[in-house]
Amino acid sequence: MDSSPLTSLSDPESIEPLELPQSEEAFTPVIERYVHVHLKTEGEQLHLILPKPQPTATGNDWAQVCSGLKYCLKNYDKTWTNQTVVTLVSQDRLLDARQLQNLSEILQEADLILKWVHTSRRQTAVAAITAGYSVEQIYATPTLFSEPDVIKAPLADPLYLKTTVRSGVEIKHPGSIIIVGDVNPGGDVIADGDIIIWGTLRGVAHAGAKGNTNSRIMALRMEPTQLRIADRVARSPSSSPNHYEPEIAYISPEGIRITQAYNFSKTFLMNPVMGTSEK
Repeated sequence: MDSSPLTSLSDPESIEPLELPQSEEAFTPVIERYVHVHLKTEGEQLHLILPKPQPTATGNDWAQVCSGLKYCLKNYDKTWTNQTVVTLVSQDRLLDARQLQNLSEILQEADLILKWVHTSRRQTAVAAITAGYSVEQIYATPTLFSEPDVIKAPLADPLYLKTTVRSGVEIKHPGSIIIVGDVNPGGDVIADGDIIIWGTLRGVAHAGAKGNTNSRIMALRMEPTQLRIADRVARSPSSSPNHYEPEIAYISPEGIRITQAYNFSKTFLMNPVMGTSEK
């Protein structure tokens, strides 16, 4: 008979813990989820295409978008060179300045440069322009289930901006553009409608970009590098006027002409084939 002492059940330290069976979920590893972003090379540029916003448990999929971009840059076959210019196609996703900065920093880590933002959201366009990116605001792409009787307006609603358009920045919009601020040399403003600069125009302005010859360009101080209306082009005169006042550029039979704003209604609306002073 074994004379070894019995283990006392009242001694908690002498009892080995009992391994309880765990549920299957406890052995399931946590899988990091990515929102699919797409990288597409077009010529010398790289297009970063964001998906439509997707609902998540937290109500925001932005963290997954950033993770998806990092995953793409790290794992996809690299078909671009360093310092490639990136065009962000955000579609109808609403982005603010912080989110644009997030994307820019991720791209910089891969030696890529965010330059353009294509968006159908006005708030995203304003945030991008304010941050110094070139912007093209586009119509939202109709879905398969769009109402067939909805007629698309010939021009989008005007784009209002309160900013200075710096050198190297280009703004495109399928309607009129109104800027409270200056357009510096090297800045381009392209609109399918009119262009109104509540400040000094020293860059390039192209109104009626889709061929609308009735479009006009107005600025409080007109010193453009180049004016374009539809398919007509005019350069700034070599000499500057003695004083500046609000002026409007429009198309006449002789080409692009500029008149003082307060005379415009008399010289153009009363007799549209006539012009006054030309620069």
